[in-house]
Amino acid sequence: MQKEITDDLDALISVLTPPLAQALREVNRSEDLLEIVLDLGRLPEARFVDGEVVLSNQEVCQADIDYVASRIGDFGDDNRAGIERTLHRISAIRNRKGRIVGLTCRVGRAVYGTIDIVQDIVDSGKSIMFLGRPGVGKTTMLREAARVLAEKKRVVIVDTSNEIGGDGDIPHPAIGRARRMQVATPALQHAVMIEAVENHMPEVIVIDEIGTELEAAAARTIAERGVQLIGTAHGNALENVMMNPTLADLVGGIQSVTLSDEEARRRGTQKSILERKAPPTFEVVIEIQDWDRLAVRHNVAEAVDAILRGRAPLPELRYRDPAGEIHVETAVAPSPAAEAPRALRVELHERAREAAPVQTAPSGEREAMRIFAYGLSQNRLRQAARELSLPVIVTTEVEESDIVFTLRSYYRKRPAALGVAEQKGIPIYVLRSNTVVQMQKYLAELFGLAIEEDPFTKAMEEAENAIARVTSGANAVDLSPQNAYVRRKQHELARQFNLLSRSLGKEPRRHVQIYQDLRVA
Repeated sequence: MQKEITDDLDALISVLTPPLAQALREVNRSEDLLEIVLDLGRLPEARFVDGEVVLSNQEVCQADIDYVASRIGDFGDDNRAGIERTLHRISAIRNRKGRIVGLTCRVGRAVYGTIDIVQDIVDSGKSIMFLGRPGVGKTTMLREAARVLAEKKRVVIVDTSNEIGGDGDIPHPAIGRARRMQVATPALQHAVMIEAVENHMPEVIVIDEIGTELEAAAARTIAERGVQLIGTAHGNALENVMMNPTLADLVGGIQSVTLSDEEARRRGTQKSILERKAPPTFEVVIEIQDWDRLAVRHNVAEAVDAILRGRAPLPELRYRDPAGEIHVETAVAPSPAAEAPRALRVELHERAREAAPVQTAPSGEREAMRIFAYGLSQNRLRQAARELSLPVIVTTEVEESDIVFTLRSYYRKRPAALGVAEQKGIPIYVLRSNTVVQMQKYLAELFGLAIEEDPFTKAMEEAENAIARVTSGANAVDLSPQNAYVRRKQHELARQFNLLSRSLGKEPRRHVQIYQDLRVA
């Protein structure tokens, strides 16, 4: 369907003073006009898509403002008014005494044929939320969705500021067969939303600018009753809604959860994490980037979960080219097969480092090395460097580092910080465990320091490897026989990772067993 635009611009021009109306007609750029601004004591302006035009060299006086205000509808509690049977919106600026000292006359256009780019989503019956910056076309698309759906479903529009259906008791033809419920005051919008469901049996409810907790709660109630909800909210993208405590419930809500030590270790995260609290009110989010360019998130629940876990899922991109053709670029999620080369690269990375020969440190003073520790204990890293007398600076920003230390569990998940390091060419070293011994081994390699591995170091490294095996799923691992002092240190190391350990056998074959299940024989 070709786009068809209806703007009723003559009705808006007719409420201006004759000199201003004549000046606006002489500009002759009605198709690009966004709004007309009248401020007391300033020059009147017409704002277009690409700039502003001064309509008169005479400053706006109180009589000019009163003239316009007297020829339009009444202003509501939100200081908005309109012109009957049109979509134009006139917003007032008042002084402390309540007198109008400024007007913003925004052009309202009914654009038919804009919904075809997301027609399949609108017809799916899923609840949809449109996001985007002011003036990008959210309300226009909302209005067109209502018109199209009203041809085959019962559609009710909750029109708070008469911006969807226009001013006056008779709605604008742009909403088609949809019914419109007006709201006496913005504070009652949530109540009218519930009233619409209870009294008029709609299959679809359309609501513009959900902005309060009560409205978000009403939206959830509507969605849970099986009614398709199509609305808009403040925010450019899904992340904006998630960070807004008032609107976060629309996408499921965010809550802080404290994990057990075992679960935190399994996930490779901190004990306190953020998780989605409930199913989202809106199943689909459409981010309007421009008039003919949209980003679609078909599964809001999955997108929110991925964002909370530090991943940035790519939305589906839809756009209309200059010829009017619609293009869809589907975001392909990485498959397990695509992740395999990464895991393999980790293994090769570790093997190469273990096989590298250790060289003697060069003479002279060593240059300080800045290390960013991701998922590792910074205090242990400092202790490892201090015991080896190495000049190491532990940084808090990955961009400032020369080297990155992390663990295999973090490296496989590809968090944003490690992605930045790879983009900037910063080497990433994958350690087997979060221990001082392991850190010293890698620091020695980095600084070319020859460390003679004494029996104690070998015994502790064996314990680290056993811990890694048990954490990965092994029930129990037996270590080599050691003396009482070494066994005590191995027990302490196991406790650091919340694993169980015990000594078995008799001297001189007494050894430590590390396990995670008390039922292991």
